[in-house]
Order: sequence, then C-alpha cells, then structure tokens
Amino acid sequence: MREKETMINTQDLLGSLLQAGATRSGETRVRHAMSEEGLGGANDILGQLLGGAGSGGSILGNLGLSGLGGKAQEMLGGATRSVKQGNPLAIGGLAALAGAFLGGGSGAMKGALGGGALALLGSLAYSVMTKDQNPQGAAPAARDLPLGLREPEDTREEKILQDRADVLLLAIVNAMKADGVVDGEELSRLSQRLNEVGADQEARDYILDQLRRPIDLDGLIRAVPDKDTGVQAYAASLLAIEVDTDAEKTYLRALARGLGLTSDMVAEIHRRLGVTATVAV
Repeated sequence: MREKETMINTQDLLGSLLQAGATRSGETRVRHAMSEEGLGGANDILGQLLGGAGSGGSILGNLGLSGLGGKAQEMLGGATRSVKQGNPLAIGGLAALAGAFLGGGSGAMKGALGGGALALLGSLAYSVMTKDQNPQGAAPAARDLPLGLREPEDTREEKILQDRADVLLLAIVNAMKADGVVDGEELSRLSQRLNEVGADQEARDYILDQLRRPIDLDGLIRAVPDKDTGVQAYAASLLAIEVDTDAEKTYLRALARGLGLTSDMVAEIHRRLGVTATVAV
C-alpha cells in the first residue's frame, strides 16, 4: 500500500479521505461514537480522554450539533495545556475530528484529522476487545492508553502506528468499492471533495489510483497483523459505506470472517457507531 511512503503521509490522507469520502451517515456515526451510547461514557477510554462524564453521564452531555462544534474548538484550544498535564496528544486530533465532521472545524484543525481518526478507531477497538475478553469489566483507566491514544514512545511504535494507518486506509478504499467499480463520475466528485478538504494533487492521484484497482479483500486481510487492528479495519469500513445494499453486507460479512471477528464483536462495533444494519457472521 505504501508504494510512495516517502511522499505520502498516510495518517493525514486517512483523515482527509474519511472527511471527503464520508457517506451521508458518516457524520451521524462519528457523533454517535462520541456520545454516551458509543464511546463517550465515563467507563470508556474515549469518555475519559474527553473529560469524564457530563450531564446524564454522557461526555457531551446534552450538547446539540452546534454545541459539539464549540466543544471541538474548546478541546483544540486547550490541547497544549492538556498535554502538559499528562493527557495524550490525541486529544487535539479528536477535537479536529469532531470539528471537521460535526461543525466548528477550521483550517488549523486539518493536520490533526488522521490522528483523530486513529484515536477514535483505537478507542473503539480497545472497548470492543475489553468487553469481548471481560464482559463484566469496566474499561481500563486512561493512564493505560494503547498506542493511537497516546504518542509513540520509540521508532518501533512509530512504525506500528504508521503501518496501522496504511491498513485502515486500505480498508476504507476497499469498502468504497464494495458495490462494484467506482465510475469516473464518482472519482471526479471524490477528487473535488479531497481538494476541498486540503489534500494536495499527489494525495488525490494516489487515492484515485487505488480506487481504480480491483477490490482486494484477501490482500487487506493479510495486511492486518492482529485482532485489535482487525476491529479498527472493520469499523473504518463502516464509516466509508452506507451498508444499505446486499453487496455491501456480503463484503462486510466476508471481511469479518476473514479477520476472525465474532458475531458479538461485529454487533458491538455496529452499536458503538450507531449502525442499525445487521451483518450475520
């Protein structure tokens, strides 16, 4: 996937592609993930990252869509202070993600979108894996954050995080092709959207080239190194498609089986993202 790794920043491209290629349900799913029903509760890592329980136990309390944009600005503005106090740098990325998808975003946020996407998907995978391994247990404390919700400590962890971004980008590209070949009109529209969110020509060309290639489910499954990344790859796929056609459901079913995800894990991912469509594994 990283044929041009010296020229393409996959983490940045991951954020841009999610923003540009998001389905009409993408914003709703991101918002749901940040709510108490998704990952924003006090017992979830993301909820702890964003400040603990608010009104009614929800991290976002009773804030509406416009309020969420203000919350994103508030978090971004306080990111430096939060880092100095021991919170992970991912909080700035989460603020950027909230702003970009939910209103209140600005040009200053664009560079952090990839980090926010990794933090959101990492939090989801951590919560799903925790529930799968210990159904009655609460999520671990924020001080025990996994990679993606904290900064890499060495070059080995940097490579792990970069490789994960590569896999998630491949997952999104594959999912976008689940209904069949992406036609010229769709490619043109996506290129325009990528341009609007700040992706340069090289990045746009790279994504369009990947989308013109045949879908490669086996290649994606081989590229996933562990179950944690598998959960993230499946969740990223849900952010890229509507799941309203038989072809998309068939693709997701094959993906889940190939990644070794159980039916309970798949159902939990859907619940966390507020996806009502079911996929039997």
